[in-house]
Amino acid sequence: MTADLQNPIFNDETAAREALERLRWPDGPVCPHCGSVDKIAKVEGRKQTHRPGLYYCNECKGQFTVTVGSVFERSKISLCKWWLATYLLCASKKGMSSHQLHRSLGVTYKTAWFMSHRIREAMADGFFRGPIGGDGKYVEADETYYGRKEGSEVKRGHGHKHPVVSLVERGGKVRSFHVANVTAKTLAPIMQKHIARNTNLMTDEAAVYVRVKKDTKKHFASHLSVNHSADEYVRGMAHTNTVEGYFSLLKRGLHGTYHHVSEQHLGRYVGEFDFRYNNRASLEVTDWQRTMNAMRGIEGKRLTYRRVNGEAFT
Repeated sequence: MTADLQNPIFNDETAAREALERLRWPDGPVCPHCGSVDKIAKVEGRKQTHRPGLYYCNECKGQFTVTVGSVFERSKISLCKWWLATYLLCASKKGMSSHQLHRSLGVTYKTAWFMSHRIREAMADGFFRGPIGGDGKYVEADETYYGRKEGSEVKRGHGHKHPVVSLVERGGKVRSFHVANVTAKTLAPIMQKHIARNTNLMTDEAAVYVRVKKDTKKHFASHLSVNHSADEYVRGMAHTNTVEGYFSLLKRGLHGTYHHVSEQHLGRYVGEFDFRYNNRASLEVTDWQRTMNAMRGIEGKRLTYRRVNGEAFT
């Protein structure tokens, strides 16, 4: 299936629903309430008084549609618009603002903002399936800073900004973390958990990595660094050019597309850029495949408006 804007899933609700059913239930409907697959019946009738795509589970006596048990549950927005919004966010290298989404989709700004956060939730890989790197591989670690901490005074250095730490495997994937501060105490556990043993670790000369090196020397095959303050950027295999290239893309998106991201939501936005990088064209992932991968992530997740604003669950 192609992802051109003439695709029926973007303008035909039945096609959009059936496409999501095929993606989510490749072997047939599964009850999200009890997990039954054998006693499922599609609700049909001449009068069509029920909503389209409704199923009945004879095991638990519950009803459901394909959106139940996903980030789309209880949404009043058409699936056509969900498909289109997901495609636009996945195909835009530096993201797409909620203002642009609201104009493109014909929905309110508040709706577009909430939609984009639900899609970011689908993009999130909260379980991080195994560490990155491995025997003979190289992982670069570095930190960058964004925005301004609320109530902080602007001064030299990075103390008033929000730190983001990224681990990038050369030719592979990235994992980024919004941390409270950049210290050996906060970085060492992240690196030990998310970088495989026998990996060659590459950093710059920052003092924090000198201390991290003492804590992690038993965990990695090697730990090399380059001295940027002495205009050293490459020394053999030692460099951090890959992670710095990722940061340039991240910052162009945060500054140029989103303009302002609060501390509360920074982790979600960083996760969005991680997702696109991990499903990039150089890994032979097309815009459509990236969209499908994001749609697969809707499973088993709920995101209410109260939760996305940091309040209690509804």
